Amino acid sequence: MSYYQGNDLKKPTGGEKRPHRKKRKYELGGPFTETKIGSSDKRVIVRTFGGNIKVKLKTTAYANVIDPKTNTARKVKILGVIETPANRDYARRGIIVKGAIIETELGKAKVTSRPGQDGVINAVLIQ
Repeated sequence: MSYYQGNDLKKPTGGEKRPHRKKRKYELGGPFTETKIGSSDKRVIVRTFGGNIKVKLKTTAYANVIDPKTNTARKVKILGVIETPANRDYARRGIIVKGAIIETELGKAKVTSRPGQDGVINAVLIQ
């Protein structure tokens, strides 16, 4: 199944937009990467527009957590996903996205990176 990234559906007023050309292969996207907690790091490297690469993180067990009080970063184990403001079903399924609140060995932390696009989980400790 393809994921079209273009906008050719409706105008802001509700009127129909007429396409000025057909859809192009390079306008297609892919499915969103569901990053889950696993025993090891599994990454997928994808070629993107312009010959660039994107590292997609499939599973991981660790996150880089920054403590704002001491301004230090540590690699800590992820224990679980508590809450995800983007979609509450993600928390139940254990999917980590940007903005998710995760439980770590140091405490609760908010994810600041995009694991499906960056290939790493960075988080800030919540006091």
